[in-house]
Amino acid sequence: MSAARLDVTRVGSGPPVVFVHGSVVGPELAWRRQRPLAERWTLVLPNRPGFGASPPLEHGDFEVEAPLFAALLGEGAHLVGHSYGAVIALLAAAQRPEAVLSLTVSEPGALRLAASPEAEEMIAQGEALYATQGSFTPEAFLQMFRTGAGSVRETPEELPESLRLGAEHAMQERPPWEAEVPLARLAEAGIPALVVSGGHSTVFEAVCDAVAAALGAERAVIEGKGHNVPATGAPYNARLERFLAARPRG
Repeated sequence: MSAARLDVTRVGSGPPVVFVHGSVVGPELAWRRQRPLAERWTLVLPNRPGFGASPPLEHGDFEVEAPLFAALLGEGAHLVGHSYGAVIALLAAAQRPEAVLSLTVSEPGALRLAASPEAEEMIAQGEALYATQGSFTPEAFLQMFRTGAGSVRETPEELPESLRLGAEHAMQERPPWEAEVPLARLAEAGIPALVVSGGHSTVFEAVCDAVAAALGAERAVIEGKGHNVPATGAPYNARLERFLAARPRG
């Protein structure tokens, strides 16, 4: 698949910011509270493969998707990713560092970076869920998936079609903790970076601390929405925009 086949929405004017959404929901929901930023920035909102009108892969895979998002950077753009999308963003930035004006990630699912017993337990629980996912309905899987990640999104007993498809996509997705994030390569590239967590999980705090330390990144904790840090809206937007505004404008 090529990046040209991705379903991409562009809104606003100003320097481009490419947003990479995570699992289950597409950019229209994942980044809905970032729409006010379009007053000063061009928001590039791609649907990952299998979301919106983007053609699906056999299964979601950060390693396969990273080149697509690297290509979307064009001659230069800011790059923002959350959760699974943060893993994709880290890999994409390492592939084309010269095109990344800045990199912002919130709670990447690269859990092995935490290097702790708590992280290993979370990974073991996740692997058990994926190993038995064929015995669960999409509703049951999504509830357990969100609980494990610390998501505050409500899961209805009967899923609307878009959420059911998102749950089925997540059930077939390559687990993000399998990613080998090239932190040394990113650090060598010297990309300005911001790492944000939600203050709800010792594991995700440790992951974010590890990424920030390796990259010499700015570090922020924005509480209130658990794992869904961008859903805090104004606090997240203010911190992100303050970071972006201090970077080259392309």
